[in-house]
Amino acid sequence: MGQLRESHEEFKKLGYQIIALSPDRPEKVQVTSRAPQKPDYTLLSDAQLDAARAFGVAWQVDPEMVDLLLEYNIDIEDASGEKHHWLPVPSVFLLDTDGKVLFHYVNPDYKVRIDGDVLLAAARAYAE
Repeated sequence: MGQLRESHEEFKKLGYQIIALSPDRPEKVQVTSRAPQKPDYTLLSDAQLDAARAFGVAWQVDPEMVDLLLEYNIDIEDASGEKHHWLPVPSVFLLDTDGKVLFHYVNPDYKVRIDGDVLLAAARAYAE
């Protein structure tokens, strides 16, 4: 989401609202939303991954990976408050006001994110 910070005003001018969904429980999302560097977009909790599943971007973490994450002090149960062991694949969706998906970007490699200029170009194309 950091790459969208510079483009946020442009998205707003085009009529888009940026909403981010986090797999973290609501209490953790509230802490992020009140941080000194608080996000300039709406951040919501999807701890049960209902939205991620509906968009088809949820995957279940196997027990070995859960243990490995714990070795790196990443406790997905504590973060989500759930024991389902699901995580979302990083993804971006542009929707119209009726909820129709106009554009999507999904990459299972969490290190590869969409370029902000590419997303802005897609937003411009669908705003016209």
